[in-house]
Amino acid sequence: MKKYLCILAVLLQLALPASAQTADEIEALLETVSVTYGQAARFALDAADITVGTAQWFEYALERGWLPKNVSANDTARLDGVALLVMRSFGINGGLMYSLFKNPRYAYRELVYQNVIQGRIDPAMAVSGDSLLYIVSKIIAQRDGQ
Repeated sequence: MKKYLCILAVLLQLALPASAQTADEIEALLETVSVTYGQAARFALDAADITVGTAQWFEYALERGWLPKNVSANDTARLDGVALLVMRSFGINGGLMYSLFKNPRYAYRELVYQNVIQGRIDPAMAVSGDSLLYIVSKIIAQRDGQ
């Protein structure tokens, strides 16, 4: 599994522009047991080619409603919150319920439906670095395949 994730990290690195994450940052992310919303915002927005000042990733996402309400940058990121962040930062359109409410619950359900999140797992679970990398790389692969 670790070998697969390393290959995935290399492929993701090739897909990202030169200004994106370095190999060291991706390696550190892979070793993270549970990412924070600040880390998730930095990685997802950078992968989506959204240019923001380096210390402002979290604030940018929070101001636009791309993160769950009442979270801080140091809070452990939940799967449903990361789903919302990824869908909003990559501009992914969802189904009817997501289009109406644009909240973490329906973002999670939409990414399960699109097979980005594999299987029915707990939307409240903490997101590891390798899970975040997997979700973002799957979104990039789907976007590039269209």
